[in-house]
Amino acid sequence: MTQLHVAFVGLGYIGLPTAVVMANSGVNVTGIDVNEPNVERINRGEVTIVEPGLEDGLKKALASGNFRATTSQVHADVYIIAVPTPFTETYDVDMKYIYSAAEAIAPQLEGGEIVILESTSPPKTTFKMSRKILDLRPDLAADGEANPEGKPVVYFAHCPERILPGHAMEELRTNDRIIGGQTPEATRRATEVYATFCEAELLPTDDVTAEMAKLTENSFRDVNIAFANELSLIADKLGIDVWELINLANHHPRVNILQPGPGVGGHCIAVDPWFIVAADPENSKLIHTARKVNDSKPAWVINKVREQLEATPESKVAILGLAFKADIDDLRESPALNIAVDIAEELPETTFFAVEPNVSELPARLKGFDNVELKEYFKAIEEADILLLLVDHKEFKEIPRDVLQGKQIIDTKGLWK
Repeated sequence: MTQLHVAFVGLGYIGLPTAVVMANSGVNVTGIDVNEPNVERINRGEVTIVEPGLEDGLKKALASGNFRATTSQVHADVYIIAVPTPFTETYDVDMKYIYSAAEAIAPQLEGGEIVILESTSPPKTTFKMSRKILDLRPDLAADGEANPEGKPVVYFAHCPERILPGHAMEELRTNDRIIGGQTPEATRRATEVYATFCEAELLPTDDVTAEMAKLTENSFRDVNIAFANELSLIADKLGIDVWELINLANHHPRVNILQPGPGVGGHCIAVDPWFIVAADPENSKLIHTARKVNDSKPAWVINKVREQLEATPESKVAILGLAFKADIDDLRESPALNIAVDIAEELPETTFFAVEPNVSELPARLKGFDNVELKEYFKAIEEADILLLLVDHKEFKEIPRDVLQGKQIIDTKGLWK
C-alpha cells in the first residue's frame, strides 16, 4: 500500500504537534508555513512553541524521514489546514488566512484529494473554503455536487482540534475526534486519515455540525467560567473568600463550579462563543452575556491594582504570568497580557516587573513602556511591594510562603489561599 502523503498547512500551536504525531505514526507529512525562520528552526529539530514532548517527537519525526517543513506548497493526498481564524469587529470569522491557504492549495489539486479544515470556524466556513478553491479551479468539482461533465472530484471535511495546550502530544492520540465530511464519502476518507494516529473514537457527522460542535464545547466552558467569575465579584463585595465558597458548594454531589480567574484567554474559549453570537444573535443571549462577563473581569483586576496603589503609593508591582493559561508560552487572547498592557499604560508612574517563565523576552506589546521590565520571578518577588498573580504557573506554586511575607497580594487564581 502506498504511504499516505499529508500536507499540513500551518505549523503553530496545533499544526506542528499534529504533524509530528502523524509523522511518527508512519504518515509521510510535509509541514507548510509562511514563517521562513520558523521553518528553518523546525527542520533543525528546534521547537517553536512550549509543548512537553514536542521536541523529542520532532527530532524523531525528522530522523525517520517522515517529516519535513517548507514554505512552498506541495502536492499531497491530503491537505489539513490549521491556520488562525481571528474574528472581525462584528464577531464574524476573518477568512483571510483560510483563503490564503486555499489559494496556495488550489493549483496543486489534480482530483481525488481531500482538503480538511481543522481551524475553529463558524458554521459554513468549510463550505466557503471549498467554494474558494473551486472558484480558482473550475476544472474540478466537489464530491456530492452535480457533475455532468465528469470533472475530477475533490473532497472536503471539517475535523476540529480539541486538545489542551501543555498536553497536546498525548491528547492528539487519546481524545475522541469529530469527523465532519461534506459528504459520506468525504467523512469516510477523513476518518481513514485520523485513524492513522488517533486511538480514541472517531465520531462521524457532517461539516456544519462538526463546526458547531467545537463552538458548542468552548461556549459551554465559557458560560461556566463566567458563572465562577461573576461569583468572584459578588463574593468580593460581600467579603467572602470565593475559593472557599466554591469548594463548599462543590461538595454537593451534583455541583461542579469551575474556578474564577482574571478573565478568559486563548484562541478558543475567548473567541468561539462570538462565532455563535454572530451566527444567531437573537437566540444566543446567555452565550453573549457570558462573554461580556468574562471580558469585563480584567477591568475589575486593574481596579484592584489601582486601589492598592492608592493605599500604598510608589509601590513596585510584580505581574506574575502573561500567558493565557498555566505552564505554556501562548499569549493569544491572554487576559493577563491585556491587564499588563492596560495597567502599564494607565499607571505610567508605577514600576512594573513582568514575569513569564515561559518566554525569554518581553512581549512586543509591552516593549514600548519605560515602566515595564521583564524579570525572573524570584527577583521580581524580592523587589516588588505588590504581587499580582494572574497565571498559576508551576513556578509560582513552588514559591515558599515565607517569601510572600510583607507583600501585598492580589491573587486572581486562589493559588496562595
